[in-house]
Parts: sequence; C-alpha cells; structure tokens
Amino acid sequence: MKFWASDMEAFEYSAQPARVIFGFGTLPRVTDELNALGRKRAFVLSDPHHATADATRLMRALGKLGVHLSIDAVMHTPVDVTERVMAKLVAHDADCLISLGGGSTIGLGKALALRTDLPQIVLPTTYAGSEATPVLGETHGGQKSTIRSMKVLPEVIIYDVELTYGLPPGLSLVSGINAIAHAVEALYAREANPVISNLAEQGIAALGRALPQIVSDPANRDARADALFGAWACGSCLGAVGMSLHHKLCHVLGGTFGLPHAETHTVILPHAAAYNASAAPAALDRVARALGSHEAAGALFDLAATNGAPTSLRQIGMSKADLDKAADAALQSAYWNPRPIERDPIRALLDDAYHGRRPT
Repeated sequence: MKFWASDMEAFEYSAQPARVIFGFGTLPRVTDELNALGRKRAFVLSDPHHATADATRLMRALGKLGVHLSIDAVMHTPVDVTERVMAKLVAHDADCLISLGGGSTIGLGKALALRTDLPQIVLPTTYAGSEATPVLGETHGGQKSTIRSMKVLPEVIIYDVELTYGLPPGLSLVSGINAIAHAVEALYAREANPVISNLAEQGIAALGRALPQIVSDPANRDARADALFGAWACGSCLGAVGMSLHHKLCHVLGGTFGLPHAETHTVILPHAAAYNASAAPAALDRVARALGSHEAAGALFDLAATNGAPTSLRQIGMSKADLDKAADAALQSAYWNPRPIERDPIRALLDDAYHGRRPT
C-alpha cells in the first residue's frame, strides 16, 4: 500500500525535545516547572526594560527559589558580557536558568547554558522565536558566529501572551518579521521537510495576519496570541533545519557593524527572498500564499513598509562606505543557499537594501 503521493520525496525530521506551555497569565506556572525539573536555585536573566515590572513579578512568584536577578543582557550576545554574568552565576551556586525577555536575554541564557549545561526555563516577551531553537549566536571581536547545540535548547518555554501586551507596535512589527525570516529560510533549507514546511507556512500566515492588527490596535488580545503562536512556529522551523543567505547577511550586519537585530532582519528579508526566488520558486510561492499575495519578496517588503517598519539599511545606521566590506564578509564561511553566493549579486542586494528599493 502506498502512503504518499508519487511526487512526495523521502525526508528526515528530528523533533526538538522542549516542553511548551502557551496561554494567558501563565507566568506563575514557572514554580511548577522548576519543581518538575528538580531545581531549587534559579538564576534569573532579564533586561533593564523588564526589570521594574515583569521580572520583579517573576522574582516574587519564585520566592526563595530565585537566587539572583541579572539585567545585563545586551544585543548580539557579546562574549565579554557572558563571561561577566557567568561569574555571578557561579557565585550564586545556581542550578537552573530562567530567562524573561526578548532575543538578547534568551541569547545570554543560551550562552550560559552552553558553558554550564544548566537547564533553562524561558518566558519570551517578543516574537523573535529564538527560544524554540538549539542555535546560539555570539559576538566576539566584532564577529558574530553561530553554533548549534542541544545544550542551548531551553527545556521549558512558557508563553504568557500577557507579557507581550507592553511590546510597542513598532517593535512588535520588526520582531515578528524577524520570526517570519526563520520560516522563510526553512522553506528552502537544504534539510527542508514537509513537517517543517507546513509549520513554516502556518507561522508566516499567523504573523502576517496579526502584525498589522497589532500596529493598529496594540491591545488586541487575539492578534497578540496569534503573533506569539506564529513566533513559536517560526522559531521551531529554524530549530529543525539550517540557515541560509538571509541569516548570514544579518549576522554580518549585526555582528560586524552593530546594526539592531530585528530591524536588520526586517530590511534584509525581502531582498534575500528576491535573490533566491529563481532557485527556490516553490518555497517562495508558499511564502506568498501565506501572506495572501502573488509574490513573496514584494509582499514581505510591503508588510514592513505599509506598517511603518524600516525598509532600508540607511535608516538603521548602515554606512554606504561599508557595503563593500559587508559583501566581502558575506562570502566568508558562507552558509548553504539554494542559489550560489556570488560577490556581485550580493553587492547589488546590499545596495538595494541600503536604498530601500522594493524588490521585484
């Protein structure tokens, strides 16, 4: 008996062993999850933005189980910051890491987990989706590199939609497009498979619906829930397959030139999609379909532009004089990509992104 259509290809898929709790008002469940892990000394990570409200509420929920609150997390996970926080972690004899915040906080927690193999509980407050991946990006000496290790995959993710209510509309938008980038690349990844491809399309569609609603009505509970689900779906895609040109360019631009993480993803994504359109037409057709459009690159650009997100590298601090250096760096240790990575086309891509031209 045949169990699939004749055009179905064989595939491999490894599910990520993480526990997910999703809902409204789920933050207090952190103590139950800590107890289930058999841990009693939690080192809590956050950032200055969340320190006065959400992180304080988390520490209150933990009581004596929370031994220290660190608000040292910064963008792009610099190694020197990690080493400084590592000293505090050792001094407090912690047996678990709890991260409450966005990609910077979660990245710091992953960096500490890599060095200690401590279990992690994560409470995301943005739509970056990195909590669902075994991927860590670190910056050292102006160079950002990534590693993939099950040591950095959080054991438990607690999604509390209420933690995203205070995320400003503009940041919600770029954070969500950052998540969409994970799913777009998953659709044309070398390890692409039907399980992840279906999840990718679902995640893109959820965020594509939710983000304009959040921009127009930040208090929309349903849109906030839709976006947070989409972030998990898109992050899970990145966790299951490899990265390609888009992520390589963003790591170069962020790690080498210090550009803001989510905004860089937002600007680059339409141009990376256009670059790969001829080499991965079926994948980009699914992106377009998820966004209710006939063409992926333009739809991704319009999602940003019509809702007020930056659409050019110039807007987010890139110098035109650095475009050649960025193009050269993109060719070094290049990630696998469906279309060959060539210097002149990459330089043209960066020029389009710098000027904010709508890709066609």
